[in-house]
Amino acid sequence: MNKDLTASRIDRQNILNNEMAIEEIQDKSGIVGIEWDGKTYLTKEAVASFFEVDIRTISRYIEQNNNELTENGYVVLRGKQLKSFLATASEYYAKDINVPSKISQLGLFDFKVFLNMAMLLSESEKARALRQLMLDIVIDLINRRTGGGTKYINQRDKDFIGSYLQEENYRREFTDALKQCVAEDRYKYAHFTDMIYVSIFKEKAREYKKILDLKASEKVRDTFYSEILDIIAAYESGLADAIKSDEELKLAIIKAIQ
Repeated sequence: MNKDLTASRIDRQNILNNEMAIEEIQDKSGIVGIEWDGKTYLTKEAVASFFEVDIRTISRYIEQNNNELTENGYVVLRGKQLKSFLATASEYYAKDINVPSKISQLGLFDFKVFLNMAMLLSESEKARALRQLMLDIVIDLINRRTGGGTKYINQRDKDFIGSYLQEENYRREFTDALKQCVAEDRYKYAHFTDMIYVSIFKEKAREYKKILDLKASEKVRDTFYSEILDIIAAYESGLADAIKSDEELKLAIIKAIQ
């Protein structure tokens, strides 16, 4: 994945949307924060300290990238939530919690948005090192998922990892939409996967697998170049949105699989 994460929001989001990758990065990075409300949080002061930059730099990045950071978990606590967090934090660290005294609001980073900040910060050497760790872990994860190394020539494509992650994220949205909106039927996932494959390749998934002469344990999508993965991702994303928003389409889908 030969990408500059500081320059591409799409590449950042492809990693941040992959829960398995985030879990592995958190496990291997050794980042310590404050456990509150079921997540690990760091204050803005703690983030600045970790990346060895001025807190004003963190504030500037928040202002410039507020929508992206908020979507990925940046929150500002006030009132009862702030009191609850400070009470929890004081139990862990007494007074040494990187929080100014007498505050009415407090910005917090969960681990996902902490990584988001690491992807944005160009001034910090520690952020650069963390970005490299992220990419190494993601590449290792995808290699394991695709059978190890560059088994197929398409995996030497510099855009393969990014497209693979993007398609995997959209695939999850697609299957979640079917699970939530379409009556239970054990064949529904295969049925609509076949619909996508027929539309793109003129063959059902199983038939296309035979054409490629793949083993039962091998996945068709592992053989695709990034351009094809992007097309499949677009289909899955569009279908997921349509299934969730179009009642007539839901009825047509239910009828189609009965």
